Amino acid sequence: MNTFKANNQRCGRIAEWFYKAVNSRLGLEAAWVQKHISQCPRCQRRLASLGRLNLAFSLIKSQPHNIDLLMRANSRAISVLKHSLRYSIKAEKLKKIKPEPTMLDKFSKYQSTLVNTAACIAILLLMKTGFVNSARKVEDQSRSILKNYYARQVGQDMADEIFDA
Repeated sequence: MNTFKANNQRCGRIAEWFYKAVNSRLGLEAAWVQKHISQCPRCQRRLASLGRLNLAFSLIKSQPHNIDLLMRANSRAISVLKHSLRYSIKAEKLKKIKPEPTMLDKFSKYQSTLVNTAACIAILLLMKTGFVNSARKVEDQSRSILKNYYARQVGQDMADEIFDA
């Protein structure tokens, strides 16, 4: 099983290396591609269009849509159908359909409140179980061990100065 995992990790690293190697020779960052784009007006227009398209997609993703987006898209799609299909019962239902928000969407406005409440409960449970107290004990013991080590290595006065400051 461990051999499989090691091989899988090795394959992942090789695939990543391969992607970087191919991209550096054939991707937009390759010197010959950059040189061609700087000299070719057609490719400059294509690259500009691609940039505008990427910007439009990122804006679409970042902005919330009205709940009637599905209904409007269906109405537009139905309007190009032939007459007999356009006025069928199913088409009328499609024109009026709206998506139902998921459970996550319904409770998204309470997200920060729920996260804060969960964090408070987690802290209370950790305090109740003594985890915080145990962590302090470990810290104090570690400090004491380090102080004793330094006292043996460089002298008690230096150790006191370092750890009591």
